Amino acid sequence: MFDLGWVLYLFVGLIVLTVLSSAIKIVQEYERAGIFRLGRFVGLRGPGLVLIIPFIERARKVDLRVVTMDVPQQECITLDNVTVTVDAVVYFRVVAPDDAILKVLDYAKATSLLAQTTLRNVVGQSELDELLAHRDRLNEKIQTVVDEGTNPWGVKVSLVEVKDVQLPESMQRSMAAQAEAERDRRAKVVHAEGEAQAAEKLAQAAKIIGTQPAAIQLRYLQAMTAIATEKTNTILFPLPMDLLRAFVEQRQEDKKEDKKK
Repeated sequence: MFDLGWVLYLFVGLIVLTVLSSAIKIVQEYERAGIFRLGRFVGLRGPGLVLIIPFIERARKVDLRVVTMDVPQQECITLDNVTVTVDAVVYFRVVAPDDAILKVLDYAKATSLLAQTTLRNVVGQSELDELLAHRDRLNEKIQTVVDEGTNPWGVKVSLVEVKDVQLPESMQRSMAAQAEAERDRRAKVVHAEGEAQAAEKLAQAAKIIGTQPAAIQLRYLQAMTAIATEKTNTILFPLPMDLLRAFVEQRQEDKKEDKKK
């Protein structure tokens, strides 16, 4: 015969287990539990073992760790009317769990949407050159605006980083041509400066050599020595009279001395 007593005990045991499971909550070290009693917020509890009154109190946990959230790609128009596609990453964490529970329905979603709109607004107020060359300023501006917007929700935005800026293909070609032209200009400037310095040094050398006629002859002999090392070619070069003048004058002096004797 079936014993109804055991059925009753089993039923009571299930009820006790259900009540205990709903009354005992484990809150991790990085979490806080907001307690609602009959719909009224009565405070935060945790971490550790938290006991609540079943069917009267309700607990809602909030994670206090830093959250890394990707901001989807946004198509924006810069201040100088260039269409770019940008995306970013936002680092934030909850610093006031009670505000995150009571003042916003979903703080993560709200932060994401605010970051998207702020990204579009800030890019729209910046020129393309500033967006490409001074991205740190853009990051700081977005972080400041988003942090001010999430502050009433108990959320602290610690960092915003723009990950990628995609330009139209026509703009990429124009920028590549501009960069190439800039490199050519710099190369020509460097070459011109080198030519100017070489001309200045040559002018100084010519001025020094001009004051010493023998130096010209020595320089000519050095050039002849350098040419003589090439044995594969036949080289014709003029012989300046200045080079022979010293020998002619010396010969004439020798003849005069012979006549005197």
